[in-house]
Amino acid sequence: MSRYSGIWPVAPTPFNDDGTVDYDGMKRVIDCMVDQGNDGICLLANFSEQFLITDEERRKLTELSLKHMDGRLPVIVTMSHYATPIAVERAQHAKDHGAAMVMMMPPYHGATLKGNAEQTFEQFKRVGDVGLPIMVQDAPLSGVDLPVSLLVRMAREIEMVKLFKIECPQAEAKLRELIAQGGDAIEGPFDGEEAITLLADLEAGATGSMTSAMIPDQIKPVLDHMAKGDIEAATAAYARVLPAVNHENRQGGFRSAKAAMVEGGVIRSEFCRHPIMPLHSQTREALLRLIRPLEPVVLNWGK
Repeated sequence: MSRYSGIWPVAPTPFNDDGTVDYDGMKRVIDCMVDQGNDGICLLANFSEQFLITDEERRKLTELSLKHMDGRLPVIVTMSHYATPIAVERAQHAKDHGAAMVMMMPPYHGATLKGNAEQTFEQFKRVGDVGLPIMVQDAPLSGVDLPVSLLVRMAREIEMVKLFKIECPQAEAKLRELIAQGGDAIEGPFDGEEAITLLADLEAGATGSMTSAMIPDQIKPVLDHMAKGDIEAATAAYARVLPAVNHENRQGGFRSAKAAMVEGGVIRSEFCRHPIMPLHSQTREALLRLIRPLEPVVLNWGK
């Protein structure tokens, strides 16, 4: 099995009802995610509401989380930024405090400021000089096109570019082409986007998945069965969780994991900073109705 495999969910960032970061709650999130049986976790990603926290909060969350994890699981720290010096500084900070790797999107800011292929390559190269493995996040949010030829070049010419989380449209086809063209240089091809295309991505050759922290313990059997070559069992396991995965991906987004964690006593508040609106009560209840029969760790962890 690949060194970079398994399920690596994104940790949500808990807030108090007054909008301040709940740092004690963050420790409980870490503990719950360890108890879920994950292979690693990711901090400060889009599903962590990274675009709603300050730089100082980001630094404190990184330091607190890595210290509290204390080596129990490897941790990826997301450190994307349009400014290359800031991306490098964030990567160095993550390394200094014990991160196993970093994840980053290509340089972008808003709808029109986007790095071209050479600027993207150069930013990843400079971050790679920090000396941590890099997961490339190929997500529609950036609006930057990352053709397979560029990703393969990065994998071959930048030593630390080792992992690729593909969550663009037709992710399966891109993963298959990436693996075919990149060969052994593609050390960690990952599924993303809350596992909404997980089964297809695994069939295309993905070795891991980055889900949310809502029900990773229930999604993990899909990966385990596929790793053993049992596609029928993997299909059955995926069919079991797909309604909940679909609801999260299409309706609740990152608010879903928070709702589950409040329901299970992991954190105290589902608060999301403005302009993010709270889940509608009917949307929340539909989500819980879908995940309760799965009996995930999160719903009983704090009770």
